[in-house]
Amino acid sequence: MPTFVDQTKIEVQAGKGGDGIVAFRHEKYVPNGGPAGGDGGRGGSIIFVADSGLRTLMDFRYRRKFKAENGENGRIKSQYGRGAKDLYLRVPIGTTVYDFNTNEEIGDLTENKQELIVAHGGRGGRGNIHFANSVNTAPEIAENGEPGEDRVLRLELKVLADVGLVGFPSVGKSTLLSVVTKAKPKIGAYDFTTLTPNLGIVILPDGRDFSVADLPGLIEGASQGVGLGIQFLRHIERTKVILHLVSMDPDNGRSAIEDYQKIRKELLSYDQNLEKRREIIVATQMDLPQAADKLAKFKQDLKQAAINETVYPISSVTHQGIEQLINSTATLIEQVEQEQAKEKIKAGPETKEYRYEKSKKDEFTIEKLEEHLFEIKGEGLEKLVARTNLDYQDSIIRLARQLKNLGVDEALRKSGAVDGDEVVIGTFNFEFVQ
Repeated sequence: MPTFVDQTKIEVQAGKGGDGIVAFRHEKYVPNGGPAGGDGGRGGSIIFVADSGLRTLMDFRYRRKFKAENGENGRIKSQYGRGAKDLYLRVPIGTTVYDFNTNEEIGDLTENKQELIVAHGGRGGRGNIHFANSVNTAPEIAENGEPGEDRVLRLELKVLADVGLVGFPSVGKSTLLSVVTKAKPKIGAYDFTTLTPNLGIVILPDGRDFSVADLPGLIEGASQGVGLGIQFLRHIERTKVILHLVSMDPDNGRSAIEDYQKIRKELLSYDQNLEKRREIIVATQMDLPQAADKLAKFKQDLKQAAINETVYPISSVTHQGIEQLINSTATLIEQVEQEQAKEKIKAGPETKEYRYEKSKKDEFTIEKLEEHLFEIKGEGLEKLVARTNLDYQDSIIRLARQLKNLGVDEALRKSGAVDGDEVVIGTFNFEFVQ
C-alpha cells in the first residue's frame, strides 16, 4: 500500500520572458535599414490541475522544485520569439495551495480538471521596432524579458468525502467501511490501525451512492496535535455528514458517553463550524455479550446530557442494523445537499471585495552604504533595470531618463549624493552626475 502524503512543501519557478532584440532591415533609402528587432516570447506558467485519478501528494514527495521553460528571444525581420509551453502539474482533488511564506491561500482545487495558475511566466521584452519615432528613427533600444514568478508553496490535501467516520481508535470504523464498500482497509485490535484515510463508495439498491472516508482514530488532545492530531482533523472539514462511532464493548474500560463527549470536544476545538455539521451516532460492536446493557446506559446518558439524537446500533460482524444505517445516511446527505443548494441561491453569486491601493511599484528607498556609495531598493526600479538591455547606449540613455522622471536624481541629491558617487540598483552600477 503506498504511503499517504497529505501535506508537502515545493518550489515553483515560472519561465523568464524572452529578450527583445535590436535589429535593422537592409533596405535602400531607409536609415540604418529601419528597426526590425522582434519581441521575446512569454515564459511558461506553472498550472496545477485537479485529477480524480490521484489520491495522494506522493508525486511531490521526492521532487520538490519545478521550473517552466523560458520564452524564446525575439528574432530579426520583426519576428517575435516563441512563447514557452506552460507546465501542468497534476494534484489530487481536494488539494489546497498556500503561499509557504505568508500562509495566504492561493486556491482550492475541488473539482476534476479544475486548473489553478500558481506562478505566472514573465512577459517577453520588446524589440527595437517599438521604440522608433520621428527623432530617433533607428533606435538601439530593446528590453529584456521579465523573470517568471518564483514561489515556495505548501500543498495540503483534505480528503473529499460525503461522510466521515470518527471515533476513538478500534471502535470499528475500518470494519464498517469494509462491510459497506469494497474498500480493503487494514484492520486490527490496537490503537491507530488506520494511519491514513481510507476511501470507499457505498452504492444502495435504489441507485443512490455516497463516498465514505475512514479517518485515523482520535484521542484526547488531538486538536493540539496529540496522537495523529491535526493530521486527522483537517480531513473532516469537507464532509457533509459525520458518522460518530462509539464502541459498546463492555470490556474496553471506557464510558460510552465520555468517549462521545471527548471526540466532540476535539472536533469543536479544531473548528467551531463543525458544531453545525450533521451527525449520526452509531453504537458499534453490538454482537458482543452485554453490549445491549451498555447501549441502554449510553442512551440514558445522552438524554441526561440533553443530546436528543437517534442512536443506530450496528454490528459489522453480523451486519445487524447496517442497511438501516446506510439508508438513513443517504437520506441525510440528500437533505444537507438541498440545504446547501438553497443557501447558495439565497447568498447569490459569490463576490469578493477589492480595496483600491495605490501601486507601490514606483516606491524606492536609498541607503548610504559607505562614503560615496549609495544603494537604491524598490521592486519597480529593480524590475525596470532588469528589463533594460544595457549593451546599447540608447537603452542606457532611456533608462537614465526614466530614473529621472521617477524622482531618483532628486532623491539622491537629498540623500547627500554628489558628482562621482557610485549608485547601485540591483546588478546595475552607475556614476551619479548632477
